[in-house]
This record gives sequence, structure tokens and C-alpha cells, in this order.
Amino acid sequence: MPGMPARANPGGGCQTERVTDAPASAPARRGRPGYDPDQILAAAVDVFIAHGYDATSVAAVAERLGLTKSALYHHFDSKEAIVDELLRDFLEDLFGRYREIATSDASPVDKLRGLFMVSFDEIENKHAQVAIYQSEAPRLLDQERFAYLAKLNVEQREMWIDVLREGIEQGYFRPDLDVTLVYRFIRDTMWVTVRW
Repeated sequence: MPGMPARANPGGGCQTERVTDAPASAPARRGRPGYDPDQILAAAVDVFIAHGYDATSVAAVAERLGLTKSALYHHFDSKEAIVDELLRDFLEDLFGRYREIATSDASPVDKLRGLFMVSFDEIENKHAQVAIYQSEAPRLLDQERFAYLAKLNVEQREMWIDVLREGIEQGYFRPDLDVTLVYRFIRDTMWVTVRW
């Protein structure tokens, strides 16, 4: 019989075994079936963008997915945990790339160009997370959970200003350049593009 190869039977005779083309079953997933943390984060982004962080509730995110709040709490213990995950993903990537550029042997001009390109790449590829950061970071800074945001703001400022100073020292930029003013101009004009 096709699809049923014969197999030797230790007790004699012939035994058949069903052969199918069905793939092996996927490994069992932990947690509740059908609910994935990445799906929850994607839905949360949409709700945060549409209504703002303050106006968004865990219930609204759960409703967007057709989940109960308890199903959502299985993955994230609060709205703050959701936005924290979104921001950390964006900021860890951004600052990892920033640090690599700032500590490289490239010229100050190439470092500055690299910092710009990485920033615009993040704006393009993590647009929603950047938008959430831009609109919500000032309010989140008051919460202990988000203390890292203030530290990263200081690090970013120092990194860009150091590159500008290095450019002055090496003769790439004018010696009378107000590095603090230039940094603030760069920061504000670059990050506002997320709203375009």
C-alpha cells in the first residue's frame, strides 16, 4: 500500500507504519497560546501614538489585541513596563551605535556624519519608538524606573559636544564655535524630523 512501508516485526509477520509528509510539530510555547510579547508591544505602540502615554491604559492595549487585562499582565506587569521595553530597545541600539562611532579612530567630521546617519536611521527604522520617546520622555523622567533616560540624555550631550570640540582642536571646525549652541541646534532640528 503506498505511503505505508513494511517494517519487520520481531514476532514475525509484517507490520505497517503510516508515513506522512506532515512537518514535525513546533516546540511548545511558554505562556498563553496566541499571545506574543512582540505583538503586545506593536499594539501598544499604535495605542500610545494614537492617544498618548497618559491617556492609554493597559485595558486599551489589551482591547486592541482582543485580550483580557490579565492576559496582558502575564507578559508585562504595567503600562510603564511596556513603554520601558519599547524605549530600552530603541535606546540600547542607538547608544550602542553612538558609542562605537564616538570611540572610533575616524576624523571628527566622519564621527559627526556617523552620529547623524545613525540618528536618522533610528528615526526611520524605529519611528514609533522615537515618537514615543520625543513626546513622553519629559513626563517619564519623574519616575524612578526611567532614571536611565536622564543619564542617557547627559551622555548624548557629552558625546556630541566632545566630537565638536575634537573637531575644533584638530582644525576641522572654527575655533569660535559655540559647541553647546551647535549641539542644541543639531539635537532639536534632527529629532524633530520624527514628526514630518
